[in-house]
Amino acid sequence: MRYVKVRWEQHGFFLDPTEYLDELPRLCGRLPAGARAFACAPAHYDMGHGNSHCVKDLELAGIHVATDKSGQLTLEFAPNQWKHDSGLRIRYTGVTHFSIDYEHSIDWMLVDTVLLDEILPGEDGGCVHEIALTDASITVRCADLEAVWGDAE
Repeated sequence: MRYVKVRWEQHGFFLDPTEYLDELPRLCGRLPAGARAFACAPAHYDMGHGNSHCVKDLELAGIHVATDKSGQLTLEFAPNQWKHDSGLRIRYTGVTHFSIDYEHSIDWMLVDTVLLDEILPGEDGGCVHEIALTDASITVRCADLEAVWGDAE
């Protein structure tokens, strides 16, 4: 990620979205409508207690890639039982790139959970969404996305 800082340190992850949050007001106008609504939502990066719409600690529950070349992709995240009231579903349209890169292995965790994410304007008018997980990172280049809080299917 360009602005959001996520790194493993001796006893856990260091997470800092400050630089991204400082840059976000300048980036929002260049993001497609759905990506802008999701990235600029006040609760998105609020890691405080009682905020059930912060992406941190959501659990990766499903990846659905269209096989008909429609350019659609859906990522589903289950709620963390101690933090979220519901899960999150992100539907991407006009996908031109999708990758999962495994960086390390934390064998004591049963599922990959979201550390933080970052959405930047794409070169073609779309956007690039990067999601840092405990064991991997996901990158999606797309025309736009729609993020909906609710139960995963």
